[in-house]
Amino acid sequence: MEDRVYEEKRKAGVHKVYLNARKSAVLSGVRDVLSFDAKEVYLETEQGILLIRGDELHVNRLSLEKGEVDIDGRVDSFAYSDQEAAAKKATGFLKRFLQ
Repeated sequence: MEDRVYEEKRKAGVHKVYLNARKSAVLSGVRDVLSFDAKEVYLETEQGILLIRGDELHVNRLSLEKGEVDIDGRVDSFAYSDQEAAAKKATGFLKRFLQ
């Protein structure tokens, strides 16, 4: 039953971010972790690509089945970009590169 609720939320495009004192973040609606290191975490979310910048960032918990990620460290910024815009830029770059 609980798994069905999580799956329904993912299909509905629900994405939430809980930030506690800029030291920890809990995110839902995460489709994939694209890359991460101590300074940046790139996530594919229900609302687009999310870049989290900070210092000493750690991905503590990752559950792609539930679409949840827990991050600790000093969070300096969150920046979103549309997935469609990113895909168009990548396609344009590849076209120029291959010509």
